[in-house]
Amino acid sequence: MTSSSSPSQDTKRLAHAYPEGLRADALMEEDVAWSYEIDGERDGDQFDRSERAALRRVVGLSTELEDVTEVEYRQLRLERVVLVGVWTTGTAQDAENSLAELAALAETAGALVLDGVIQRRDKPDAATYIGSGKAAELRDIVIETGADTVICDGELSPGQLIQLEDVVKVKVIDRTALILDIFAQHAKSREGKAQVALAQMQYMLPRLRGWGQSLSRQMGGGRGGLATRGPGETKIETDRRRIREKMAKMRREIAEMKTGREIKRQERRRHKVPSVAIAGYTNAGKSSLLNRLTGAGVLVENALFATLDPTVRRAQTPSGRLYTLADTVGFVRHLPHHLVEAFRSTMEEVGDSDLILHVVDGSHPNPEEQLAAVREVIRDVGATDVPEIVVINKADAADPLVLQRLLRVEKRSIAVSARTGRGIEELLALIDNELPRPAVEIEVLVPYTHGKLVARAHTEGEVISEEHTAEGTLLKVRVHEELAADLAPYTPVSAA
Repeated sequence: MTSSSSPSQDTKRLAHAYPEGLRADALMEEDVAWSYEIDGERDGDQFDRSERAALRRVVGLSTELEDVTEVEYRQLRLERVVLVGVWTTGTAQDAENSLAELAALAETAGALVLDGVIQRRDKPDAATYIGSGKAAELRDIVIETGADTVICDGELSPGQLIQLEDVVKVKVIDRTALILDIFAQHAKSREGKAQVALAQMQYMLPRLRGWGQSLSRQMGGGRGGLATRGPGETKIETDRRRIREKMAKMRREIAEMKTGREIKRQERRRHKVPSVAIAGYTNAGKSSLLNRLTGAGVLVENALFATLDPTVRRAQTPSGRLYTLADTVGFVRHLPHHLVEAFRSTMEEVGDSDLILHVVDGSHPNPEEQLAAVREVIRDVGATDVPEIVVINKADAADPLVLQRLLRVEKRSIAVSARTGRGIEELLALIDNELPRPAVEIEVLVPYTHGKLVARAHTEGEVISEEHTAEGTLLKVRVHEELAADLAPYTPVSAA
């Protein structure tokens, strides 16, 4: 336990609230630790897992505020961090849960969490976020623990960032920068990398700072001559202009990739294939559920934002209807608006779906907060009209009383465990029942020479009954209007 500052009524220290190595367990008590016996068949090879495990983290390298000149080989640095939160509303438990989530984010990004403090205030201080007195106490904690980074549980203005850094004398970052760093580590696809890069540039643009020659004037601005007379553009202005140019280029690239995604969606609509989107809080078990339902083999890891790139797989209901299942990026409280804007084309998978599987972690200390945070983002992307099923995951690790409360409050909900398979059959039946059904019910006798129409009936419609007769295949199906028109010439005389 650190002792650099005496405890006060408005400050809570969380350094040793959990045993060593378990600081983030309040958020991350995940029961899906991978093993071949349990997950080998349903999760596949998961090559991304071995690639991430191959990164070695090195303790004790210098911070971003100093030049590192003597380190020849630098691998992923394990930064030593102190967490800072400002408690303005809610209960003390809410504030502690928020800081525990920040600890989980920091550990996911590759940091070693040494200490954490919560400051009770009506609103964050306009100058240093936590006030000058608490900033001085924070400086003592940084010196005592040997930390090289301070992470604030909120989005800091450029002025707050600079002034707090001047006091604590180490690098200061906020929650937004931390989430952007995690996204940058985990993005794999071309579209994901472009979206993260755009969000990072949007965040960085108002926070550019100059040191030394960065603020000096370039030559230019005069009428020409030997040294191009007169003060011209500063280097920091040049940097801002270049960032704006790169952002414009990145937006064009993302728009082009969005077109490709839209073409695929139109193709699915043309074939009348219903779509289901899996949405939910990060680390709630969305990828595990996708693997359980489709055998997709997507990376499953006990970490926040382990998978970013959307995955679409074809699936089949118990009655034989085809549909697509899309795994989307996870959400989190106070998700940076830069990310919401940059990932809007990806999140449109949720808005264009016929059904949302809203996955929530039943073992989380406050699952209702997770539900509210996700619904806020769903509202931002305009998907409030899409039907929703609340899937309470990790039912085998959840408190039975919490499960009962959630099932009672959420009218369309079901408790499952992606790890053990509990409730999966019931979920599939519920999906089958909730997916939109074709509007036209028709009975036809299709000649054997027109087998393609029978195949379309199975693919695009819902087959109620099928019988093979001497004249052809007698079908009773529900289909959309276009296919009903193609099948109409084969209506039996008796049925007509």
